Amino acid sequence: MMLSEDIELLDGLPVAFIKSLNAIVVADMHLGYEGMMAKKGVLIPKVNFKKMTETMTAAIEKTHAKKLIVNGDIKNEFSKVDEEEFNELYDFIMFVRNAGIEPILIKGNHDNFVERYREPFKLLVYRQQAVIGKYLFFHGEELPLMDKSTKGVKAMFMGHEHPAIGVIDAIGKHERLRCFLYGKYGRIPLIVIPALNFFAGGTEVNMVPKSELLAPMFKKNDIDKMHAIAVGYGSTIDFGTVKELRKLNL
Repeated sequence: MMLSEDIELLDGLPVAFIKSLNAIVVADMHLGYEGMMAKKGVLIPKVNFKKMTETMTAAIEKTHAKKLIVNGDIKNEFSKVDEEEFNELYDFIMFVRNAGIEPILIKGNHDNFVERYREPFKLLVYRQQAVIGKYLFFHGEELPLMDKSTKGVKAMFMGHEHPAIGVIDAIGKHERLRCFLYGKYGRIPLIVIPALNFFAGGTEVNMVPKSELLAPMFKKNDIDKMHAIAVGYGSTIDFGTVKELRKLNL
């Protein structure tokens, strides 16, 4: 699905492609997730890294991209770099290097201590936000800082919220679909990227009260005016505005 001549949402994948940057954009990988859950006594299959690299491989094959922008939360733990996270971060760097891709990380609130691996891994890291080309990338746990550096940006990309929509069919079956959110911040187009993490089902933005949303962006910007573009079953489909979807669940 084309959002503009330069921005494409890849069919069936929680991935955006920016033609002018030759870059794919993902968010919220949360490397080391299964290890963290195991330490809490919750054992889940260790498939997250495999599923994410399969998704990224499909995106790279479709686009021939040469850059991969991770828009925050490449890792999972807040206060340290867990051994599982380090191992998967290393495997991720090897994956992108072998694919001939340049990794770029916009730090999120889970990405403490990632800078220590900037030099050994040759990882380009930005704190909270970065202007790359004519686009502003920010994770979303803070509002973007709009200053001289952001003047003239053509669109903004955000992560953090893990957006999804809840759909209830005629017989009452409830299904959750990850989704992009597409709207505006002021006059600037805003694209919220769904979580790449396999286990992050997401927040059903059409079902939860607005007060329960994570991102401060949605305290300032009315999410009901944004379009929910669902990802699943090999397709990417615009389901209309969040406001319209809320009415379906009344």
